[in-house]
Amino acid sequence: MLELKNMHVHIASAQVLRGFSLTVQQGQMAGLVGRNGAGKTSTMRSIMGHLPLRQGSMHFDGQDLCALPPEARAALGIGYMPEDRGLVPELTVEENMLIPLWVSKTLKVDDRLGFVYQVLPELKDMAQRRALLLSGGQQKLVALGRALAVGTRLLLLDEPFEGVAPALSMRLSEVISRLKGSELSVLISQSDLNHSSGLLDTTVVIERGANAETAAA
Repeated sequence: MLELKNMHVHIASAQVLRGFSLTVQQGQMAGLVGRNGAGKTSTMRSIMGHLPLRQGSMHFDGQDLCALPPEARAALGIGYMPEDRGLVPELTVEENMLIPLWVSKTLKVDDRLGFVYQVLPELKDMAQRRALLLSGGQQKLVALGRALAVGTRLLLLDEPFEGVAPALSMRLSEVISRLKGSELSVLISQSDLNHSSGLLDTTVVIERGANAETAAA
């Protein structure tokens, strides 16, 4: 489903990915594990088109992602939950989740919102609250809901458990575990496996922008 090969990425003059490779099969729940600064977020941002490759390739279901602009990548059914949540503060919870659906030519808004509210019913209760009035944990749930709204084939969850209370971590784990066994592929980045060791089908370790075995060589 997702195949990343020999990715080389720079931010300004700093090289953040050094030949990193990763594969996620259809329906697989994969973990991307590494310390802070190892390149997890850079990998996610590269997949979504926020950082360009200098070398390497990225394919999604056989399609060359590098040939597509960011908005076209989301339209393939890729949902992205960034570590910093990335919500628009002045918009409501529902409006934040609608943003990627508004630009989709294929997804039915009511169907996708209904799915999100079924998986995360607490979001329906706060649907008309502005994002800036939410706690950090609540914003994490909204960011997950937005990713679920558009991510019909692949979810990219960047540090979903980082900086949230234990109760919310358990809730996030519960929601993500409900996706297991479906055709949806999920890539979760984490600094450790404390919250998801029982969820993952496979794990890839990244160190200094490269696969761990390569970085150690």
